[in-house]
Amino acid sequence: MNAPAPYRRLVIVLVAIALVATVDAAAPDPADQSIRQFLAQDGTQPPYQAARRLEARNGQRSAWLEAVTAYSPSAGFRYEITAEGGSDSIRNRVLRAVLDGEREIIALGETARSALARENYTFQPKGIGADGLANIQLTPRRKERVLVSGTLLLRPRGGDLVRLEGRLAKSPSIWVKNVDVVRTYERINGVVVPVRLESRAQVRFLGDATLRMTYRYLEIDGRAVKLR
Repeated sequence: MNAPAPYRRLVIVLVAIALVATVDAAAPDPADQSIRQFLAQDGTQPPYQAARRLEARNGQRSAWLEAVTAYSPSAGFRYEITAEGGSDSIRNRVLRAVLDGEREIIALGETARSALARENYTFQPKGIGADGLANIQLTPRRKERVLVSGTLLLRPRGGDLVRLEGRLAKSPSIWVKNVDVVRTYERINGVVVPVRLESRAQVRFLGDATLRMTYRYLEIDGRAVKLR
Protein backbone atom coordinates (compact mmCIF):
# COMPACT_ATOMS: atom_id res chain seq x y z
CA MET A 1 0.00 0.00 0.00
CA ASN A 2 1.09 3.52 -0.64
CA ALA A 3 1.13 5.43 2.68
CA PRO A 4 0.23 8.87 1.24
CA ALA A 5 -3.16 7.52 0.09
CA PRO A 6 -4.95 8.49 3.33
CA TYR A 7 -4.06 12.14 2.85
CA ARG A 8 -6.04 12.31 -0.40
CA ARG A 9 -9.13 10.72 1.15
CA LEU A 10 -8.93 12.85 4.29
CA VAL A 11 -8.59 16.20 2.53
CA ILE A 12 -11.51 15.46 0.19
CA VAL A 13 -13.67 14.73 3.24
CA LEU A 14 -12.56 17.91 5.02
CA VAL A 15 -13.30 19.98 1.93
CA ALA A 16 -16.81 18.56 1.74
CA ILE A 17 -17.42 19.48 5.37
CA ALA A 18 -15.91 22.92 4.85
CA LEU A 19 -18.46 23.71 2.15
CA VAL A 20 -21.40 23.13 4.49
CA ALA A 21 -23.23 26.36 5.29
CA THR A 22 -26.94 25.55 5.62
CA VAL A 23 -29.28 23.55 7.86
CA ASP A 24 -32.66 22.05 7.00
CA ALA A 25 -34.17 20.81 10.25
CA ALA A 26 -36.97 21.28 12.73
CA ALA A 27 -36.37 21.14 16.47
CA PRO A 28 -38.38 21.77 19.65
CA ASP A 29 -37.64 24.39 22.30
CA PRO A 30 -35.39 25.81 23.69
CA ALA A 31 -33.33 26.21 20.51
CA ASP A 32 -36.30 26.19 18.14
CA GLN A 33 -36.28 29.95 17.59
CA SER A 34 -32.60 30.12 16.62
CA ILE A 35 -33.05 27.21 14.23
CA ARG A 36 -36.08 28.82 12.57
CA GLN A 37 -34.14 32.05 12.14
CA PHE A 38 -31.20 30.16 10.69
CA LEU A 39 -33.47 28.32 8.26
CA ALA A 40 -34.92 31.64 7.12
CA GLN A 41 -31.49 32.79 5.94
CA ASP A 42 -30.39 32.32 2.36
CA GLY A 43 -27.92 29.44 2.48
CA THR A 44 -26.74 29.80 -1.11
CA GLN A 45 -23.00 30.28 -1.32
CA PRO A 46 -22.39 33.82 -2.64
CA PRO A 47 -19.66 34.78 -5.09
CA TYR A 48 -16.50 35.74 -3.21
CA GLN A 49 -12.79 36.34 -3.35
CA ALA A 50 -10.63 35.47 -0.34
CA ALA A 51 -7.00 35.08 0.64
CA ARG A 52 -6.42 31.78 2.42
CA ARG A 53 -3.59 30.37 4.47
CA LEU A 54 -3.28 26.62 4.88
CA GLU A 55 -0.96 24.93 7.35
CA ALA A 56 -0.41 21.21 7.95
CA ARG A 57 1.84 19.12 10.17
CA ASN A 58 2.56 15.40 10.47
CA GLY A 59 5.26 14.39 12.92
CA GLN A 60 8.36 16.46 12.23
CA ARG A 61 7.17 17.55 8.80
CA SER A 62 5.16 20.71 8.24
CA ALA A 63 4.20 23.02 5.40
CA TRP A 64 2.19 26.13 4.63
CA LEU A 65 0.59 27.64 1.59
CA GLU A 66 -1.08 30.97 0.79
CA ALA A 67 -3.52 31.40 -2.09
CA VAL A 68 -6.10 33.77 -3.49
CA THR A 69 -9.34 31.84 -3.99
CA ALA A 70 -12.52 32.84 -5.78
CA TYR A 71 -15.95 31.38 -6.46
CA SER A 72 -18.88 32.31 -8.69
CA PRO A 73 -21.80 30.19 -9.96
CA SER A 74 -20.69 30.69 -13.55
CA ALA A 75 -16.94 30.10 -13.17
CA GLY A 76 -16.94 27.70 -10.23
CA PHE A 77 -14.03 27.59 -7.78
CA ARG A 78 -10.51 28.65 -8.75
CA TYR A 79 -7.31 29.49 -6.93
CA GLU A 80 -3.85 30.96 -7.43
CA ILE A 81 -0.99 30.12 -5.08
CA THR A 82 0.91 33.24 -4.02
CA ALA A 83 3.44 31.80 -1.54
CA GLU A 84 4.38 28.45 0.01
CA GLY A 85 7.02 26.74 2.09
CA GLY A 86 7.95 23.66 4.08
CA SER A 87 7.69 19.98 3.16
CA ASP A 88 7.17 19.38 -0.55
CA SER A 89 5.27 16.18 0.22
CA ILE A 90 2.76 17.84 2.54
CA ARG A 91 2.33 20.84 0.25
CA ASN A 92 1.54 18.65 -2.77
CA ARG A 93 -0.37 15.80 -1.13
CA VAL A 94 -2.27 17.73 1.51
CA LEU A 95 -2.45 21.50 0.98
CA ARG A 96 -2.85 21.54 -2.80
CA ALA A 97 -5.17 18.54 -2.47
CA VAL A 98 -7.47 20.62 -0.24
CA LEU A 99 -7.86 23.28 -2.92
CA ASP A 100 -8.09 20.77 -5.77
CA GLY A 101 -10.67 18.79 -3.81
CA GLU A 102 -12.83 21.87 -3.26
CA ARG A 103 -12.73 22.66 -6.95
CA GLU A 104 -13.69 19.08 -7.82
CA ILE A 105 -16.57 18.83 -5.33
CA ILE A 106 -18.11 22.11 -6.50
CA ALA A 107 -17.67 21.23 -10.18
CA LEU A 108 -19.41 17.87 -9.68
CA GLY A 109 -22.19 19.35 -7.53
CA GLU A 110 -21.55 16.88 -4.70
CA THR A 111 -21.97 19.18 -1.69
CA ALA A 112 -25.46 17.82 -0.88
CA ARG A 113 -23.99 14.64 0.61
CA SER A 114 -22.43 16.64 3.46
CA ALA A 115 -25.19 19.24 3.90
CA LEU A 116 -26.66 19.90 7.35
CA ALA A 117 -30.06 18.61 6.23
CA ARG A 118 -32.73 16.26 7.47
CA GLU A 119 -31.68 13.78 4.79
CA ASN A 120 -28.27 13.54 6.47
CA TYR A 121 -28.81 14.32 10.17
CA THR A 122 -31.17 14.28 13.11
CA PHE A 123 -31.05 17.43 15.25
CA GLN A 124 -31.61 17.60 19.01
CA PRO A 125 -31.48 20.94 20.87
CA LYS A 126 -29.37 20.96 24.03
CA GLY A 127 -30.17 24.41 25.38
CA ILE A 128 -27.93 27.45 25.69
CA GLY A 129 -24.30 26.88 26.65
CA ALA A 130 -22.06 28.89 28.96
CA ASP A 131 -20.80 30.78 25.90
CA GLY A 132 -24.33 31.99 25.17
CA LEU A 133 -24.74 29.89 22.02
CA ALA A 134 -27.61 27.53 21.20
CA ASN A 135 -26.32 23.95 21.16
CA ILE A 136 -27.75 21.45 18.66
CA GLN A 137 -26.62 17.84 18.80
CA LEU A 138 -25.89 16.43 15.33
CA THR A 139 -26.42 12.71 14.76
CA PRO A 140 -25.64 11.40 11.26
CA ARG A 141 -28.34 9.19 9.74
CA ARG A 142 -25.66 6.96 8.26
CA LYS A 143 -21.97 6.29 8.74
CA GLU A 144 -20.44 8.25 5.93
CA ARG A 145 -17.04 9.91 5.64
CA VAL A 146 -18.41 13.41 4.94
CA LEU A 147 -20.79 13.52 7.92
CA VAL A 148 -19.91 14.74 11.42
CA SER A 149 -21.15 13.44 14.76
CA GLY A 150 -21.02 16.40 17.09
CA THR A 151 -22.52 19.80 17.81
CA LEU A 152 -23.87 22.72 15.81
CA LEU A 153 -23.70 26.10 17.60
CA LEU A 154 -25.97 29.01 16.65
CA ARG A 155 -26.53 32.53 17.92
CA PRO A 156 -29.84 32.50 19.83
CA ARG A 157 -30.79 35.87 18.35
CA GLY A 158 -30.72 35.77 14.59
CA GLY A 159 -29.77 32.09 14.28
CA ASP A 160 -26.36 32.73 12.72
CA LEU A 161 -24.17 29.65 12.35
CA VAL A 162 -21.11 30.11 14.59
CA ARG A 163 -19.39 26.75 14.82
CA LEU A 164 -19.59 23.11 13.77
CA GLU A 165 -17.50 20.69 15.82
CA GLY A 166 -17.27 16.93 16.13
CA ARG A 167 -15.78 13.72 14.74
CA LEU A 168 -16.25 12.17 11.32
CA ALA A 169 -18.95 9.51 11.37
CA LYS A 170 -16.62 7.17 9.47
CA SER A 171 -12.86 7.20 8.98
CA PRO A 172 -11.72 8.16 5.46
CA SER A 173 -9.62 4.97 5.18
CA ILE A 174 -7.98 2.22 7.20
CA TRP A 175 -4.95 4.51 7.45
CA VAL A 176 -6.79 7.32 9.24
CA LYS A 177 -8.87 7.30 12.43
CA ASN A 178 -10.33 9.68 15.03
CA VAL A 179 -10.73 12.65 12.68
CA ASP A 180 -11.88 15.66 14.73
CA VAL A 181 -12.98 18.87 12.99
CA VAL A 182 -13.91 22.39 14.08
CA ARG A 183 -15.40 24.79 11.54
CA THR A 184 -15.90 28.45 12.49
CA TYR A 185 -18.17 30.99 10.76
CA GLU A 186 -18.72 34.76 10.90
CA ARG A 187 -21.16 37.22 9.37
CA ILE A 188 -19.27 39.45 6.93
CA ASN A 189 -20.91 41.93 4.55
CA GLY A 190 -24.26 40.60 5.72
CA VAL A 191 -23.44 36.98 4.82
CA VAL A 192 -22.47 34.06 7.11
CA VAL A 193 -19.27 32.56 5.69
CA PRO A 194 -16.59 30.10 6.89
CA VAL A 195 -13.51 31.75 8.35
CA ARG A 196 -11.53 28.87 9.84
CA LEU A 197 -11.17 25.09 9.61
CA GLU A 198 -9.13 23.04 12.07
CA SER A 199 -8.70 19.28 11.95
CA ARG A 200 -6.73 16.66 13.86
CA ALA A 201 -6.43 12.98 12.96
CA GLN A 202 -4.33 9.92 13.69
CA VAL A 203 -2.59 8.46 10.66
CA ARG A 204 -1.51 4.82 10.93
CA PHE A 205 2.27 4.47 11.27
CA LEU A 206 2.70 8.25 10.79
CA GLY A 207 1.22 9.65 14.03
CA ASP A 208 -0.88 12.75 14.60
CA ALA A 209 -1.70 14.99 11.65
CA THR A 210 -3.16 18.50 11.84
CA LEU A 211 -4.61 20.86 9.26
CA ARG A 212 -5.56 24.51 9.67
CA MET A 213 -7.09 26.80 7.06
CA THR A 214 -8.03 30.46 7.58
CA TYR A 215 -9.86 32.89 5.29
CA ARG A 216 -9.47 36.65 4.82
CA TYR A 217 -12.27 37.83 2.57
CA LEU A 218 -11.54 40.51 -0.03
CA GLU A 219 -14.92 40.60 -1.74
CA ILE A 220 -18.34 39.01 -1.11
CA ASP A 221 -21.22 39.13 -3.57
CA GLY A 222 -19.49 41.84 -5.60
CA ARG A 223 -18.84 44.15 -2.64
CA ALA A 224 -15.40 44.85 -1.18
CA VAL A 225 -14.84 43.74 2.41
CA LYS A 226 -13.43 46.34 4.75
CA LEU A 227 -10.18 45.30 6.37
CA ARG A 228 -10.47 44.64 10.08
